[in-house]
Parts: sequence; structure tokens; C-alpha cells
Amino acid sequence: MEPSTKSPPNLAVRRIIASVGIVLFLVLYVIGVSDIGRHLPAHNDILTLVYYALAGTLWGVPILPLISWSEAYKKKPHG
Repeated sequence: MEPSTKSPPNLAVRRIIASVGIVLFLVLYVIGVSDIGRHLPAHNDILTLVYYALAGTLWGVPILPLISWSEAYKKKPHG
């Protein structure tokens, strides 16, 4: 048998996969953050503020590899 010589998905397919992945991740992330947020101390406003500020900022970190993969076509060597 010959080894598979599949080419990577084209730009449109990569962007669709990344878009669906980002939406699914964000839905799960929001559910998780809000669930954890319910267990924070009720009258500690500073802790609540810091928690939601971090949660609202750090959601992008796990998504960066997916975005990089979806745009990786730009890094192909020419020649």
C-alpha cells in the first residue's frame, strides 16, 4: 500500500473548523467560569472582580493555537 499523501485542509476549511472550535470552547468556558464563580465567597467583591477579570482575559490563551493553525497556510515556504 502507498502511504497517504493527503494535503492539509485549505484555508476555508481551516477557518470553518477553527470557528466551530472557538464557539464550542467559549460555550464550555463560560459555563465553567460561571459555575466556579458561584462558589466564590459571597461578600468578597475584590476576589470576585479579580476572578472575573482574569477569566474574561485569559480565555484567549487556549484559543491561540487553534487560530495559529487556522492561519498556518501563510507560513508555507515558497520555493
